[in-house]
Amino acid sequence: MVQFLVLITIWDYDLKLFNANNLKIYIMKKLLIITLLLAVTTSFSQSKNERASIEVDGVCMMCKARIEKAAIRTKGVKSAVWSVKTHELKLIYDGRKTNLDSIKSSVLNVGHDTMDLKATEEAYNTVHPCCRYRDNEVIDDHKGEKEENDHDEHAH
Repeated sequence: MVQFLVLITIWDYDLKLFNANNLKIYIMKKLLIITLLLAVTTSFSQSKNERASIEVDGVCMMCKARIEKAAIRTKGVKSAVWSVKTHELKLIYDGRKTNLDSIKSSVLNVGHDTMDLKATEEAYNTVHPCCRYRDNEVIDDHKGEKEENDHDEHAH
């Protein structure tokens, strides 16, 4: 709106100075101003952030910290929040700097499986023994923790 008012003000001022000898310059100047204003408005309206969710395996708060840290360290990731309860990793990232495959790769490298890809045994074996989410006994040990940490779903 402010840009439109500035354009009208400039236009009115120039009309007072208008004469037939500089018609071409006048028209070119107006077209240039309109083009610049449209370009600036368009560049500010484009969203650079993308949102996505991926499923990542894990069992506890240590897993949460590791998964979020791996995602955040990926260049272009602005936010990463993983839920112990749902295993959902919610992401906000700059699509010009990274993509989901790069983020998944970072998570896989710290030993956590995604829904469609499995971490290597070498990476999986680097996680703390209490975080071995492929082991049913470890999963059973953490069942109570999921209910206790339900509050990790909301901000404080």
